[in-house]
Amino acid sequence: MAQTKVQRLPAEQLFQEEIDLLISAEKDPIPAGWKMSPRSVRTYICGGKVKGKIITPKYIGQERLVEIAIATLVTDRALLLIGEPGTAKSWLSEHLTAAINGDSTKVVQGTAGTTEEQIRYSWNYAMLIAQGPSLEAMLKSPIYRAMESGSIARVEELSRCASEVQDALISILSEKRISVPELGIEVPAQKGFSIIATSNTRDKGVNEMSAALKRRFNIVVLPAPSNLEAEIEIVRTRVSQLAQGLDLNAGLPAEEVVEKVCTIFRELRAGQTLDGKQKLKPPTGVLSTAEAISLLANSMALAGSFGNGSIADEDLAAGLQGAVVKDEEKDSTAWKEYLENIMRKRGSHWAGLYRACRELNQ
Repeated sequence: MAQTKVQRLPAEQLFQEEIDLLISAEKDPIPAGWKMSPRSVRTYICGGKVKGKIITPKYIGQERLVEIAIATLVTDRALLLIGEPGTAKSWLSEHLTAAINGDSTKVVQGTAGTTEEQIRYSWNYAMLIAQGPSLEAMLKSPIYRAMESGSIARVEELSRCASEVQDALISILSEKRISVPELGIEVPAQKGFSIIATSNTRDKGVNEMSAALKRRFNIVVLPAPSNLEAEIEIVRTRVSQLAQGLDLNAGLPAEEVVEKVCTIFRELRAGQTLDGKQKLKPPTGVLSTAEAISLLANSMALAGSFGNGSIADEDLAAGLQGAVVKDEEKDSTAWKEYLENIMRKRGSHWAGLYRACRELNQ
C-alpha cells in the first residue's frame, strides 16, 4: 500500500530508517526475540546520534523512566504504564514495541465491550459448526500471536476492561501459556513474549485492577510535563511530526502560539496562574498535552482551508473553545472567568486572542 494513501502509519514504518540504522550499528547483546539491544532501544526512544545521523526523540521526559520500562521487558515481567491522559502512555508503548520487535500492531484496545475472547482466542463459527474445533477455525488474539512469536503485545486502557477480562491476563502472565481445551493443547510463550499495558489514572475506580493482577506487572508512572518549557517542546515536536502526514496546507504554529496554548492549558489544569498568584475555576475536561497537540493541528487545518495558511487568533480561539468548553453549563462559566480575569489583563500581546475567544463564548 502506498504510504501517501495511509492515514496513519505504525511507528515501525514511520521511523523505519532510524530503526534500520540502529540495527546496523548494533554492538551490544540483543535479548531473545528483540531486534536491537536495550541501549539502542533507549537511543531510539530518547534520541541521540548514530553513525553521524540524528535519532529523533520519541518521548520527551525522564530518561530513567524509559530505562526502567526497557529493563522490565528484558525480564519475564509485564509492563504497566500509568498516568494522566496525554502523558504519552500509548505513544511510548507503541514506540517500545516498534523498536524491540519491529511490530507495534499486536494491540487489544480496552473498552467496556472488550471480551475475554479478545484476550485469548475465539472461533470462526461457520467453520466450527461445519468441521468442529480445529486450528484453522481458531481466531487468535494479538496476545496469543505474541506468545507464539515471542514478541510483545499491547493492551490499551486496561482499567476500562471488565474484571473477568482483566482476570484472563493473570493466568497468561503467571503461567506464560494459553490452554485451549477444545483442542486439548497448551500454547507456551516463546522467549521474548511480554505485555505492555496502559492505564489512565482518571479511570481509577471504573474497573479497579486487582492486587493479583498488579503484582504481575512492573508499574511505571509517567508524569505530566514538569514545566511550561517541557510541555512546549513536546507539543511543538508532536505537531511537527503530525503535520508531516496530513495535508493541512498551513505553516507550523509560531513559538508564541504554542506558548499561549500550553500556558492556558497548564493554568486551567492547575486551577491557578503559572505564578501561583491567582486561583482559577478549572473546567471539567482534562486539557492534556495530547489535546493541545490536537488543538494546534485543528487550528492549522482551519488556517490552511479557510485562511492564509498561518494560524490566526480566530483559528486558535475556535480550537480553544472546543477543547475547554466540554460541558456548556459548567465550562462556559469557567472559560468566561478566565478570559475576563486573566487573558484580558495580559496586555496587547494577548488582546487579539482574547477578543476572538470572547466573541465565540458570548
